[in-house]
Amino acid sequence: HSSSLFLKHITFLLMQNSEDIRCKCICPPYRDVEGQIYKQNVSLKDCTCLHVVVPMPVDGKDVEAYCLRCECKYEERSSGTIKVTIIIYLSILGLLLLYMVYLTLLEPMLKRRLFGHSQLIQNDDDVVGDQQPFANAHNVLSRSHSRPNMLNKVEHAQQRWRRQVQEQRKSVFDRHVVLS
Repeated sequence: HSSSLFLKHITFLLMQNSEDIRCKCICPPYRDVEGQIYKQNVSLKDCTCLHVVVPMPVDGKDVEAYCLRCECKYEERSSGTIKVTIIIYLSILGLLLLYMVYLTLLEPMLKRRLFGHSQLIQNDDDVVGDQQPFANAHNVLSRSHSRPNMLNKVEHAQQRWRRQVQEQRKSVFDRHVVLS
């Protein structure tokens, strides 16, 4: 139901195009009249100073001289596409922000609760400085019977991924040393 409401809202945004087609006239200062920018929703053939500059700041014979100084341009844009793009961009930004909050706040708390605080701290006498603090997480997971099975699977996959990343880093470092 919420997805159909979302689609209706997007369709409504795409149908709103009152600002998508316009004529914009930029008129520089003329005698005692300040420079102005005028915008009107008119067709391409009516995109002239006489149709767009309302109210006309000068009278009579000065109208032609004033309009010759104005530069009028016809503009088309798709505000619906712009709005949808902004919605998608903000949604992705929001998801990334939520993921960042998860990584910085929730994941360390969960790890402390699941593995105990002692496993988060590496020993100072470790020779390898880049060693994972959860290298023996599989052993801890296999001993844990109180946690749901799905969480065990996710944690195991995460540890396997971390080991692969560690091996890749070591391989790249070894290749770098060889090339140097």
